[in-house]
Amino acid sequence: MTFTSWPSELAEQYRSEGLWCAETFDDVLTARASDPSIADRTAVVDVDRSCTYRELDLRVGRLAAGFSALGIEPGERVLLQMPNAIEFVETVFALFRLGALPVFGLPAHREAELVGIARAADVVAIVHPRVHDRFDHSALAQTVADQVDTVRRLIPIDTLESLHTDPCGHPRSEPESVAFLQLSGGSTGVPKLIPRTHADYLYSVWRSNEVCGVSGDTVYLVVLPVAHNFPMSSPGILGALYAGGTVVLSPSPAPSAAWPLVESERATMVGLVPPLARLWTETAERGTTQDISSLETIQVGGARCPDELARRIGPALGVTLQQVFGMAEGLVCYTRLDDPIDVVTRTQGRPMSPLDQLRLVDDDGAAVAEGPGFLEVQGPYTIRGYWNGAAPASFAPDGWYRTGDVVEITDGGDLVVLGRGGDRINRGGEKVSAEQLEEHLLEHPAVRDVIVVAVADEYLGERTCAYVIAVDSGEPPSLPMLRAFARDRGLADWKLPDSVVVVDGFPETGVGKVSRRRLREILTEQNKPRTVAADER
Repeated sequence: MTFTSWPSELAEQYRSEGLWCAETFDDVLTARASDPSIADRTAVVDVDRSCTYRELDLRVGRLAAGFSALGIEPGERVLLQMPNAIEFVETVFALFRLGALPVFGLPAHREAELVGIARAADVVAIVHPRVHDRFDHSALAQTVADQVDTVRRLIPIDTLESLHTDPCGHPRSEPESVAFLQLSGGSTGVPKLIPRTHADYLYSVWRSNEVCGVSGDTVYLVVLPVAHNFPMSSPGILGALYAGGTVVLSPSPAPSAAWPLVESERATMVGLVPPLARLWTETAERGTTQDISSLETIQVGGARCPDELARRIGPALGVTLQQVFGMAEGLVCYTRLDDPIDVVTRTQGRPMSPLDQLRLVDDDGAAVAEGPGFLEVQGPYTIRGYWNGAAPASFAPDGWYRTGDVVEITDGGDLVVLGRGGDRINRGGEKVSAEQLEEHLLEHPAVRDVIVVAVADEYLGERTCAYVIAVDSGEPPSLPMLRAFARDRGLADWKLPDSVVVVDGFPETGVGKVSRRRLREILTEQNKPRTVAADER
């Protein structure tokens, strides 16, 4: 396995300035559990039970010993596909204590994603529900294990308790060693693996706490999938636990499920993607009998929040809006809690660390004096390479990460995100690879050719539209037919086409050969909303 470390001079700077500390995630939990002022506070709550810091530490120790008894060793990777429940937190910290590396899958992932992730990480075990949201995850885990030789253990969530045994000693992890593997947005279909160290990720966590005002009084509500980078660390569950606060895990983001938890647990902070922020805002604007007055801050990230929605969130929900722009690879930008309202509603914030370095480049990689431009970044918590050196083109020759985002930077240093280069479609915060979906749809016997593009959508930001040339124009494939076909091939639901347009041919690109990227650009341009001039009305 390989991990691209930071250049020695930068690493030494981050250490000397106190950004990277000699602390691991397990150190954080044991310190909070042994602090008399924190140990008996509630650490984690879900719909079934709660757990204090002291109890969490004891359960983590017993589960880590159980994992060890199964033969899981320090440095080995374990794939997690777990819903929002206390077992997720216990499992993650048990693997930290053991020195094994969690690999953060999502409940919505299916065979196409999980097999690639498991192979790339050489996972030795999979922790999974038996059934979740009426989907058979046990069968899925077995399908993955059948195709990935390194998988030795399948561990259903409901068997975790039976693994508990007397705690035993484990070698302490090095603070600058890899702590876990996060997943990229998956611009090439199968997500790339992002190695995050204890040192760099803990810096991201405690610096986020400083910017976001997280303290021991914070009650952080998780409604997004907890394994996502956003609810994990911005400031997320790790920020709340670092501060000695409380994490509340909701099984659903819908107001009908989440708002009763806000009321009963007096949640103070939550992170939402724009479609959820719109749902919450519209629900509040219609009126509710649920008491959500404890909420102080709603963060919106994962995709750009439309300006008109940003203006409505605070008044409708009685909160401070904080916009978040970031990526699992590193850089996180926040609007500040005391920013003027026009900055909060029009921008996606500014880098949280004084040592974050940003630059804008054009299509050829040349510096752009004034935006817009493609954003590249380096800093104390931005990786220098993917696991095992995957996708080297995502990094500039000098190691800066190429985000793929097109941005402008205001005079005040705030970013305005204009969109993405490449073929990724940002569907409500979930990233869809047009290329991957095309590859699957091209296997359908009724499809001669297909181009997948982004279509603007008020609710999700973007939806996927498949332009299809049929084998038989008299019997073109329907949307339900293609969605069922792609789902049966193992694609997650968010990657399925939202609409299908049957065409006789594709637009000319003006060059001698067909450029699929150029075709996407042409079709995307045709689908952009157009302002109608007065004399055209």
